[in-house]
Amino acid sequence: MGRITGPVCRLCRRDGLKLFLKGSRCDTPKCAFDRRSTPPGMVQKRRSKPTDYGLHLREKQKVKHYYGVLERQFRTYFSRAERGTGNTGEILMSLLERRLDNIVHRIGFALSRSAARQMVMHGHITINGRRVDVPSYSVRAGDLIRVKNRVKSLQLVHSSMSQHQRQVPDFVSRSEELIPEARVDRLPGADDCSIPVRANLIIELCSK
Repeated sequence: MGRITGPVCRLCRRDGLKLFLKGSRCDTPKCAFDRRSTPPGMVQKRRSKPTDYGLHLREKQKVKHYYGVLERQFRTYFSRAERGTGNTGEILMSLLERRLDNIVHRIGFALSRSAARQMVMHGHITINGRRVDVPSYSVRAGDLIRVKNRVKSLQLVHSSMSQHQRQVPDFVSRSEELIPEARVDRLPGADDCSIPVRANLIIELCSK
């Protein structure tokens, strides 16, 4: 996952979409996108109509910002999607949704994907009983994602779950026991993607 060092709210305004990069703040009136949804930069009365290339590039950048991947990582996912059987766009989005940091965020263990990335890297999450500290790890059907049984790990997750009751995606079932855990019932499909995106535009751009 790429580290964003600048103002992340500018990315939402540039993409014209809430990317939820600041966790629970994005659901409050303090959200910069709600207060000013115009693109960042010098205010212009007239903006030129985006070119065909610009539309394709914006879809790609939107997905990269949302999942927090860099260009090289994105190209790797695209190459894997091309080698797969079926619709390349759907396979690409499924691979991105299967990232461990994305799953940890979507099941409510972390308020944002950046927080989920840090949580995974610090060893707070286990997969099938084994510690996994790679945010880009691709979960598989049947994987059991569990919080490590230690005070600091449990405090982080319980705090996140209490601050925001996030709706768990259909392909995952979550158990809210003393030690929270979630099981991946199936691989995510195109309908499970949590961001509105025209994947065909991305495929057309990356295939050139």
